[in-house]
Formats: sequence, C-alpha cells, structure tokens
Amino acid sequence: MRKFRIILVLFLPVLAHANVVWPALYLEVRLFSWWAISTGLLVEYLFVRKLLCPRIEMAIMAVVAANAASALIGYILIPILGLGWEFTLGQLVNYVLDVGTFNPISWGATFLLACAANVVVEGAVYKYVFKNGFRYKSMHFVWFMLANMASVGVALYSLSVVPLQL
Repeated sequence: MRKFRIILVLFLPVLAHANVVWPALYLEVRLFSWWAISTGLLVEYLFVRKLLCPRIEMAIMAVVAANAASALIGYILIPILGLGWEFTLGQLVNYVLDVGTFNPISWGATFLLACAANVVVEGAVYKYVFKNGFRYKSMHFVWFMLANMASVGVALYSLSVVPLQL
C-alpha cells in the first residue's frame, strides 16, 4: 500500500490534469519544450561559466546535471507550488480583484515560483555535487534567478502565442 501512495504522489501533476487546472500546470507543459530547454541550457551555461566554472567541460557537465535534476524535481514541485499559491495568496488576489484563477497576478506568481524552484534545485547541484562555490545568500541567487527567467519566460511567452489545446 505504501508503494502505491508513493507512485500516486509521483503522478499527482498528471492526475490533476483530469479535473482541475491552474497556471502552473499549463506552464509545466511548456517548460519541457525544446525551445525552453535550449534557452535555459544556453543562458545558464553562460552564467555558470562566468560565475562558477571557468572550464568549458565542467561548466557543460554542471549545467546539464543541474537542469536534469531541476526537471525531475520540478515536474512535481512546480505544480505543487502553483497549487499552494492558488489555495493561499491566490485566493486572496482572486477575491480582492474579483478575478478567476488565470489572472495576470497568478501568472506572475507562477512565473516567479517556477524560477525560484529551479534556482533552489540547480543551486543545490552546483553547491553540493560540483562544489563550485554557489551561495544562496549572495548575488549568485539573483544572477541564476535572471538566467532561469529566460527559459521560464520563453515557456510562458509560448503560452500566449500558442495556447494549450485541452
């Protein structure tokens, strides 16, 4: 029974598609697109190379490993964070502004939560796996937040150009 619950939790974002949607679910689909992944790898490589790993090979390995970890963990984490937003501050925003779930503030919060989640996971890989001096309480967090804004921004922009057909 315990294994079944673990498997069920792993597929929670997929199961959630069946009944209820919120901005993080839409964004997650596009985060796994080739254009968002390519943008993220390229931009983050430039930041990793400049700030953490001057050697080309090590920078490539660090960026690929960090983004792989971010994708695996983010598949679960980003929808959960988005759902957390929707059931807390999102409810307040919806009530005060008399808007629905898919409003500009919720999209902005989803964007920032996705970027921050990516930086936290990727930063852990840089810090603990590659031991290259990544620090959360420094400008590293800010620079990598900006780098992640590029890939998440591409994914978010793609939703406005070509909306998902559900």
